Amino acid sequence: MSGPAHSHALFVHGHSPVHRLPAHLKLIALVIFITAVVVTPRDAFWAFAVLAVLLGVGIVVAELPMKLVGRRMLVEVPFVLFAVALPFLGGGDRVDVLGIAMSEEGLWAAWTILAKATLGVGASVLLSSTTEIPQILSGMQRLRVPRVLTAITGFMVRYLDVIIGELSRRRIAMASRGYEARWMWQGESLAASAASIFVRSYERGERVHQAMVARGYAGTMPTTVRVETVEPAQWVRGLGVPAIALAVAIVAVVL
Repeated sequence: MSGPAHSHALFVHGHSPVHRLPAHLKLIALVIFITAVVVTPRDAFWAFAVLAVLLGVGIVVAELPMKLVGRRMLVEVPFVLFAVALPFLGGGDRVDVLGIAMSEEGLWAAWTILAKATLGVGASVLLSSTTEIPQILSGMQRLRVPRVLTAITGFMVRYLDVIIGELSRRRIAMASRGYEARWMWQGESLAASAASIFVRSYERGERVHQAMVARGYAGTMPTTVRVETVEPAQWVRGLGVPAIALAVAIVAVVL
């Protein structure tokens, strides 16, 4: 997309081999790795262990602090809470775990969600921490992702900061008036604030779209893809680990 570069808070400045890889190459690597995670059978514990090691190698090569990665992976907490509830709420045969009767199918479902969600989130954190948003968008264009989808993604990222800023200002205003969300019935105020932010965001989007149409916008953004030659060594460095992950998943499926 055109316009000034938009740096996002997740990007960690660095000069590691992963940082230097072209964005479209890292996007391909992410898709291959996640595909390997998805197709891995749930009972192939050794395969998940190997995939976790490969992901750890990528994080180490990218020179990302493990504490930072762990903190950013907290985004999967809702999935973890859902997975923890499955053994108790699932049906089917029951098995005793530490004296507690749990659903066997629920236990398998919980393990699958935890394993695959953790690996997927970790891979996404690796990409977002080593690639800036303009590079990701350019990489999507290079891979011939529909330009409308690329434009929507770009606007979503650009205006996410605006919405977060609006939410922060509302929180400060509510706190300055003595509001403290301690009780369940106080959720009405939070719901009203969320609805107001949604309406304001929608209206802002309408104004931005009208301004773009007035300036000649016809449905697609100008492309900013720079055609650059990717050396064979970069392909090996970028796709080596995902290729091994996919091979491990295939072996697990066959066995």
